[in-house]
Amino acid sequence: MNTNAPAKELTHREIMVILGGLMTGLLLAALDQTIVSTALKSIVEDFQGLEHYTWVVTAYLLTSTASTPLYGKISDLYGRRIVFQFAIVTFLIGSLLAGAAQDMNQLIATRALQGLGAGGLMALTFVIIGDIVPPRERGRYQGYFGAVWGLSSVAGPLLGGFFSDRETILGFDGWRWIFYINIPFGIAALVITSAVLHLPRVKREHSIDYLGAILLVTGVTSILLAVSVYGPQEGWSDSRTIGYLSVGLILSALFVWWESKAKEPIIPLSLFKNHTFTLTSILGAIIGAGMFGAIVMLPLYMQVVKGYSATDAGLKLIPLMLGIVTTSILSGKLISKHGHYKRFPIMGTAIMTIGLLFMYRLGIDTPYWQLSIYAVMVGAGLGLSMQTIVIALQNSVEFKDMGVATSSNTFFRSLGSVFGTALFGAILTNRLGHYLTTNIAEIRANNPDVVNGIDPQKLQDVQSNTSIIAELPPQVQSAVLDAFVHSFQIVFITAAPVVAIGFFVALFLRETPLRTSEDYAAARKESAGDAIG
Repeated sequence: MNTNAPAKELTHREIMVILGGLMTGLLLAALDQTIVSTALKSIVEDFQGLEHYTWVVTAYLLTSTASTPLYGKISDLYGRRIVFQFAIVTFLIGSLLAGAAQDMNQLIATRALQGLGAGGLMALTFVIIGDIVPPRERGRYQGYFGAVWGLSSVAGPLLGGFFSDRETILGFDGWRWIFYINIPFGIAALVITSAVLHLPRVKREHSIDYLGAILLVTGVTSILLAVSVYGPQEGWSDSRTIGYLSVGLILSALFVWWESKAKEPIIPLSLFKNHTFTLTSILGAIIGAGMFGAIVMLPLYMQVVKGYSATDAGLKLIPLMLGIVTTSILSGKLISKHGHYKRFPIMGTAIMTIGLLFMYRLGIDTPYWQLSIYAVMVGAGLGLSMQTIVIALQNSVEFKDMGVATSSNTFFRSLGSVFGTALFGAILTNRLGHYLTTNIAEIRANNPDVVNGIDPQKLQDVQSNTSIIAELPPQVQSAVLDAFVHSFQIVFITAAPVVAIGFFVALFLRETPLRTSEDYAAARKESAGDAIG
C-alpha cells in the first residue's frame, strides 16, 4: 500500500465550502422523507391510486435504509467523493423520473431509486466530515447538520403543502415540483464537491462481500415490509405479515453468520466489541424512533384536531426546528471548546422524554403556546443527542473503519425511524378504532337519533379520510375528535419510555479524550484501510 498524497489539514474556509456541498446533499435526502406526505392527496387524486399511496413513502424508506451500510463499506474501498457523487446522481435521476411519472407504479419505482441515492447522502455526509475534521473540532461543524434535520422537519411539510396547493407551476402539475425542486440543489452539490472535495487517497486491495450485501438488503427489506406496510395495513396476524417477518429474520440471521466468516464484511461484527459503537447504535435507533414519532404525529394532530391546513401545520412546527437548530449548534461549539460530550446525550434524552410526557396533555382546546413549549423541548433533546453520538462514535473507532462505522450508525438510526413510525402508527390506528367505537356507542345509547341518520360507512371511513369529520353533526364531530385526542395521547405516553431507555443507555457511555489535529493526522497516516478520493 502506498499513499498518493500526504495528509493536509484543511483551513476553516475550505471546510466550510465542503460543508456547503455536504449540507445541500443531506438536505435533499432529509427533505424527501417528509415533503411527500402533504402532497400525497394531490398525487392520489391525479393517479387514482389510493390503495397504493403508502408505497410512495415506504419505497423511499426501504431502499434508503437498506443501502446505508453498503455505501459506508464501498466508500471505504473506492473513495468518498466518487461514491458520494454517485449517490447524488442516483438521487437526481430518481427525482427527475418521479416528477415525470404517469401512474402510481412508475412513481413508486422512481421513489425507490430516489431512496437508493438518499441512503448514500445520509451516510456519507457524516463520514466525509469525519475524514477531514478531527473529533475535538468536529462539534462546531456537525452542529450545522442538526440544523439541516431541523430545517427539513419544517420545510418538508411546508413545501409539500405549498406545491400541492397549486394546480400548475410553469406548465407542470404543482405536486411534481416536490421532485423537480431537487434538481438545482443536487447540481450545486455536485459542482461544489467536484471543485473542493480533493482529499488524500490510500490504495489498497479490496473485495466486495456481494453475498453479505444481498442478505442484508433482502433481510432488512422483508422485515421493513412486515412492520411498516403489511402489519399496519393488513393486520399483524396476516399471512403476508408473518411470512415477510419470518423470511426477514431468517435472512438476517444468515447475514450475521456469513459476516462472521467473510473476508471483507459489509458490517464487521468486530465493531460490536467496541463499547461506544454498540451503545451509540442503540442510542441512534432510539433517537430515530423518537424523532419520527414526533415529526409524524405532531402535524397529524395539528391538521386533524386543530384543523390547520398542511401549510399552516408546517409553519407551526417551527418551534421544533428552533429547538433542534439551537441546541445542535450550541452543543457542537461547547464540545469543541471543552472536549466533553457525554453530558449532552444524557441531557438530550432526558429533555426529550419530559417533552413527550408533556404532550400527553394535548387536547382539543390546548393553546398553541403550550404545544410550542413541548415541541421546543423535544427539538432541544434531539439537537443535544443526534450529532453528539456521531462524534463519540467516530472518536472511538480506527480511521480505517470510519466509513463503515459511521454509516452503520446512520443505518441503525434509520431502522429506528422506520420501526418507530410503524409502532406509533399501529398504536394510533388500534386506539383510534377502540375510542371511536366506544364514543359512538355512547352517543347511540344516549341520543340515537344523532347517529341513526349517518351512513355507517362514513363513520367507518373517518379513520382513513379525516375530511369526513367536517360533514358530521357537531356532537359526533366532538366524539370523533375526542377519539383522536385520546389516541395521540396514548402514542406520546408510549414514546416517552422508549426515549427514556436512551437516557439510561447514555449514562453508560465512556467519555474518552477527543483526538486533536495532531492525533488525527497521525491516525490518518497510520491507517492502511481507508481509500479516500
